[in-house]
Amino acid sequence: MIGIYGGTFDPIHFGHLRTALEVKEIFALDEIRLIPCFIPPHRDSPSAPASMRLRMLELALEDRTNMTVDTREIDRGGPSYMVETLMSLRAEIGERPLLLFIGADAFTGLTAWYQWQRLFEFAHVVVMTRPGFNTQTIDEFLTNRLTEDRQVLNEYSAGYLFFQSVTRLEISATAIRQIIAKHRDPGFLLPESVIQYIRQHKLYQR
Repeated sequence: MIGIYGGTFDPIHFGHLRTALEVKEIFALDEIRLIPCFIPPHRDSPSAPASMRLRMLELALEDRTNMTVDTREIDRGGPSYMVETLMSLRAEIGERPLLLFIGADAFTGLTAWYQWQRLFEFAHVVVMTRPGFNTQTIDEFLTNRLTEDRQVLNEYSAGYLFFQSVTRLEISATAIRQIIAKHRDPGFLLPESVIQYIRQHKLYQR
């Protein structure tokens, strides 16, 4: 199984990295690919240029095996529609199971995503939640795809919705940018190699 975890990663931090590692282990993924978006369709544009967000992600993952950076959204340019990303991935990997990991906040806005129902043609959607997350209000299309059997995700290449409780570190990229803008130390919130890159290129300074 291959996992996909997208985001602006502006900057990448330990909250992202811990979550990616945890789901990789929970689902026994062969690999998990972190995909930095070029232009996010549903939120403000990132503060740092795509090339620099990509480099920070590469620095954060340089000592990790089976956790890789996938550059296809940056390479493609334009708005980063996840359905196009999954379609491209599916063409490459054949019928191997593909898991798209999204946070609970993103899930609440899923029905506003571009061609959101088609996501399930190409991947399973795994929502990373905290204990006690309410799944009672999801619409009929999603309810019909919901499974509580993790093994199903391994048996089929795409098509199911699954909720997985994970440890969510209370780290925010927005808060990190604010800390840096105030010339405070963001240590222990993101990898030291990323901090050094931010300082070298004077990112996030107002």
